[in-house]
Amino acid sequence: MMRIELSILISIFVVKFFNTTRKEYNLENILKFKFFNNLKGDIFGAIIASIIAFPQALAFGIASGMGASAGIWGAIILSLFAGVLGCNLPFVSGPTGPVAIITATVVALCGGNVTSVVTILLLASVFQMLISITPVPRMIKYVPYPVISGFLTGIGLIIIILQIAPLVGGVAQSSTIKALMTYPTVFSHINIQALVLGLGTLFLLFFTPKAITKFVPAQLLALVIMTGVSYYLGFNVEKISALSFSLPHLYMPDFSLEMLTKNIPIALTLAFIATSESLLTGIIMDSLTKVKHNSKRLVMAQGFGNLFCAMTGSMMGSAATMRSVAAIKIGGKTKLCAVLSAIILGGVLFKLTGFIAQIPISVLAAILIKIGYDILDLKVLKVLKFAPKDDLYVLISVLLLTVFYNLIFALGIGIILASLLYAKRIADDTNIKVTHYNHLDYTPYEERIEKESHYQIRILHIDGQFFFGSITQIVSHFDEMLETKYIILNYSSNTELDMSAIFALEDIIVRLNAQKIKLILVIPNEKVYSQIQSLEIVSQLGKDSILMNENDAIKIATENIHLDIEDLKE
Repeated sequence: MMRIELSILISIFVVKFFNTTRKEYNLENILKFKFFNNLKGDIFGAIIASIIAFPQALAFGIASGMGASAGIWGAIILSLFAGVLGCNLPFVSGPTGPVAIITATVVALCGGNVTSVVTILLLASVFQMLISITPVPRMIKYVPYPVISGFLTGIGLIIIILQIAPLVGGVAQSSTIKALMTYPTVFSHINIQALVLGLGTLFLLFFTPKAITKFVPAQLLALVIMTGVSYYLGFNVEKISALSFSLPHLYMPDFSLEMLTKNIPIALTLAFIATSESLLTGIIMDSLTKVKHNSKRLVMAQGFGNLFCAMTGSMMGSAATMRSVAAIKIGGKTKLCAVLSAIILGGVLFKLTGFIAQIPISVLAAILIKIGYDILDLKVLKVLKFAPKDDLYVLISVLLLTVFYNLIFALGIGIILASLLYAKRIADDTNIKVTHYNHLDYTPYEERIEKESHYQIRILHIDGQFFFGSITQIVSHFDEMLETKYIILNYSSNTELDMSAIFALEDIIVRLNAQKIKLILVIPNEKVYSQIQSLEIVSQLGKDSILMNENDAIKIATENIHLDIEDLKE
């Protein structure tokens, strides 16, 4: 029954996608699309993107725990489907570092069980398609930079820590803590030949002249040279096993309710990371091409591509920045570039399996270490001295939690902590000023009455936002004015009151009424004024106590004071 329901859900997403993009997918527009307008540039862009993707896909596949073949097939399937269904820009997609690390977590959680892994990946791809039809693609940009920086730097460190052991001929571990604990043993049993290959690869990756890397990416150059060294010198090191020539077959996921529900958090995280990477790539592509992409379509296409990756036991991925930018730099301009990249990778897989089987694991480990280094957000070091402490707290917290505890927890805590600290910052910037109105036109007798009766008008100015973060300090000012007879609350911000502020204001009115203190609200902003008028507090205050001008409020309070004084005379 569950299988049927999930199938229906997937079908709904398929229909939704084609409904939301029907104008672009109708026959007329397909015929209008000129696939071969930039054929030469797209071909060269696809070749370069494939050259970059090849070693990365192998390395990410191994790092994910799904295997080199899964990495290659993931690059082929995702680039093909995301290219066909996505925006008309050369978004070359495939496995990436952050996705690989989270996938490795998935594989570890499932104990290597393929059915369980496929189920989680399938669930993540469905979540990604769901995300595409929500406002989330437009809201990703609001995730604070310290959270992104800490998370990405954490991912980079994880990749480096996990690949140290394979670099020296040891066995890769599933977590950073395990990897660090095995270092003494690993370094006491170093495979010198593996270390030589790894260090040689790192040297080529870091120091190959730009004049050469303009034509041949350093990763491919290092892969070919060091694999050749290992083969011709007969090094006794661990290598990639031979890859299958056959097409990947379909896997049947586990659609049990227990399986689906317990893995929602990790699937959501995987979907979020894949989506975030794609959207960040989209921002960079927009700046390079001066063409604004359709973010919803980009994410939906990535979701569909990842869906097919999951069903075939291949590795998920995202729009890859390095590959996409390289394709543009060479001349790629359309989605045909991404499609051709997938075709080229397919040809490589079928024609070069003998070479692939000879690639040393230590060489791939070195490539991953360089990728991990590139992911590190080192530019934040330039601003550490000047950055607000709150940002540093968030960055360091996310970084440490990512590396040593849990990716999902780190991301969630980072967003929550950043939000709370931002709220505190806004609250601290809220300026609250209390003034006394002492310019009433009294006779000497009236002045005495006023003084003796403690008649006062106090004006509370809120310069900033009245929201959950500033409630405490606003309420404290009211506590200091309980002998006042008239309080004018002037809230001049254009930001509407949140729910916390609304309920806090209601509590303030109740307390003031109990003390027989009259509150007059001054709301100069029309949007906020309309909001206040729609609340129940209107009945508690009266419409004549909600004004848009402070002078009118003072006039009303003054007139009431004069009336009260006249009553006292009598």
